[in-house]
Amino acid sequence: MPTVRPLRAVPPDEPPALHARAIDNLRFIRETMERAGAFTAVSGRGMIAVGALGVTAALLTSAVRTPLEWLALWLATAAVAFAVSAITMLRKAREAQAPLLSGPARKLLLSFAPPMAAGALLTAVLYAHGLTALLPGVWLMLYGTAVVTGGAFSVRILPALGLMLMLLGAVALVAPAGWGDWIMGLGFGGAHVAFGLLIARRYGG
Repeated sequence: MPTVRPLRAVPPDEPPALHARAIDNLRFIRETMERAGAFTAVSGRGMIAVGALGVTAALLTSAVRTPLEWLALWLATAAVAFAVSAITMLRKAREAQAPLLSGPARKLLLSFAPPMAAGALLTAVLYAHGLTALLPGVWLMLYGTAVVTGGAFSVRILPALGLMLMLLGAVALVAPAGWGDWIMGLGFGGAHVAFGLLIARRYGG
């Protein structure tokens, strides 16, 4: 009886080494795409400086006498903190040769801006109605929301900072009015220092 030969040779199994290299290549491609889709120029050192400003403002509130002076102190601190953040991010982006107008940077800004705009509007309304005691909670919650939404397009630990700030904001809204400055010192100050150290260590600068 004649022997039946297959028309096509059965290919041998894929060598394990080739399979491992393929997995490594896929992992490299995935990580590269993740980095390309994230804005990584957030400065850890800048966040530490912002945290120091927050702690300083919380300590200086004992010297203010009127709600207007209190509001002016915190708004001035916010303005300086914004400038510090912008300068340090610009410097880090230049060192890393990363474009500031990239897609992830625009997405971060567009996600960050609406909660901050809402916070500015609510600040004016609450102050006009004499409800400045609510501002610490409102500021922390809206700023935390901005960090969560904007942080989705940046380094991975930023949304965790935002959630912590939102939680502190909720606490400030139900806590006695005298706790507001200390809670803001913890959120705008201590939390920024802690997360700034993590970012500087993990992501450089």
